[in-house]
Amino acid sequence: MATNARTISASPEAVFSVLSDGWLYPTWVVGAARARNVTADWPAAGAEIHHSFGIWPVMLNDKTVMLDWQAPTSARLRARGWPIGEAEVLIEVRPSPEGCVVRITEDAVEGPGLLIPRILRRILIFLRNRETLRRLAYLAEGGAGGPRA
Repeated sequence: MATNARTISASPEAVFSVLSDGWLYPTWVVGAARARNVTADWPAAGAEIHHSFGIWPVMLNDKTVMLDWQAPTSARLRARGWPIGEAEVLIEVRPSPEGCVVRITEDAVEGPGLLIPRILRRILIFLRNRETLRRLAYLAEGGAGGPRA
């Protein structure tokens, strides 16, 4: 498993405000290009974000399913990206004097991605999620995901 952590100058509630807006998913998740649909029950367990990943003109459609939502402390998702496979992602948020610390733990759980040697897979996921946390920080610190007019 690859684990990344970042201190964010925003409250845990601000981070979960971003996570609770499924339409923001492609804004903070590296590799996701667009959200095609977000089920009305997002972010409840079982809810789905239908997204595309890749770069035009080679884009693939798949989905991410919320497995467990415990705002403002944790969320567990199953991200699908076939033909690469599927990954489980755990996002944990803890208050800190500066705002909060967000930790993402991720690994492949199904499909060809499991064929990548564990150390190489860990490095690739670590690099990807370092940028993912940077994007999430920008959104939470900037107030994205807040009430809409």
